[in-house]
Amino acid sequence: MYSEKVMDHFAHPRNMGEIEDANAVGRVGNPKCGDIMQMYMKIENDIIVDVKFKTFGCGSAIATSSMATEMVKGKHIQEALKLSNKAVAEALDGLPAHKMHCSVLAEEAIRSAIADYYKRQGIDPEPIVGCCCDCEACHKEHDEK
Repeated sequence: MYSEKVMDHFAHPRNMGEIEDANAVGRVGNPKCGDIMQMYMKIENDIIVDVKFKTFGCGSAIATSSMATEMVKGKHIQEALKLSNKAVAEALDGLPAHKMHCSVLAEEAIRSAIADYYKRQGIDPEPIVGCCCDCEACHKEHDEK
């Protein structure tokens, strides 16, 4: 049912915790399943130099949070914005269909943190990041992809 990578990232999550002096924080949740992800980033010169997460949810939610942080750490924010939920799931050697929403949340948490980074600089993030709201319409669109 779950790949070895999913089980490894669940049992030994990477980058779990909080960054006290984070200059980018994103929080997303899915009311349908109860998963909540909070992503903390330290961004310098548009590079994500550190990233950590706190996730309340199932094993897949923890695994996707862990993998997503691994995939964006050290990357330019524009490269991080290209990370898709499908790429996160593929990096974990797949997720059961009914758990794909966890990878969507991981993608959204990264986008939400980067949007917060821009907001703190007085820049409207929507033209750069897109919609960062945790709305039903967004979830429905992602679920159909």
